[in-house]
Amino acid sequence: MTPNRVARPRIFQSIPNLVAGVSTRHGGVSEAPYSSLNLGVHTDDSPEIIEQNLSIFCADLGISPSDLARSYQVHGDKIWVTGRPGYQSGFDAMVSVQPGVFAGVGIADCTPILLADPVTRVCAAIHAGWKGTVAGIVEKTALRMIENRGSNPADILAYIGPCISQAHFEVGDEVAAHFAEEFKIRKGSKWHVDLKAANAAQLVKLGIQQIEIDPACTVENNADYFSHRKEAGTTGRMLALIGFQVA
Repeated sequence: MTPNRVARPRIFQSIPNLVAGVSTRHGGVSEAPYSSLNLGVHTDDSPEIIEQNLSIFCADLGISPSDLARSYQVHGDKIWVTGRPGYQSGFDAMVSVQPGVFAGVGIADCTPILLADPVTRVCAAIHAGWKGTVAGIVEKTALRMIENRGSNPADILAYIGPCISQAHFEVGDEVAAHFAEEFKIRKGSKWHVDLKAANAAQLVKLGIQQIEIDPACTVENNADYFSHRKEAGTTGRMLALIGFQVA
């Protein structure tokens, strides 16, 4: 059986006209070490091949690459709220307030979080590495939906996608110090941090209870997903995207 190009969140499947998915590393045209569905525009892969991969991925989702809202990500907490597609720099969260505009973030170990409100038809894609997690980017993005766009936390559905798992996210004291005890365990001289749980807690804090946490680990499941840590920094990127189609 041919591996899937798209991991589709179960939590969103009953929402009409919502498109959401995370790319895998399968079904593209990139050669090693980017094999094969590399969607990372800032990797050393051929730009023409990356563009071809993006067209393949978007076709699977029934959308056009020209409808994406993305940014060069900097491991910060800046949020781009937009009603237009395009490519920016310096944002790690994209909030789409317009059907037909699909928010997307690139990942290869960091945590992708997708949010959708079927009532206001506002959605968000968030890139949360450890720095973004500590900065509260998930909470800040959800608050932007709640306070600025009128979302009720009870209406928001969330998906926390494939990322490096606690078993493999080994950090030193300087990083572990930023995380509460409930999100870290010590093994020998190193700490292991649970990014998925830390980001889920930010959602729960706001009253968002409808949360799906994907069990996939980019390190353990490296055959299916790119991993910056597992592959020593030379690898491709996945794309996590979400948006409402024009009804």
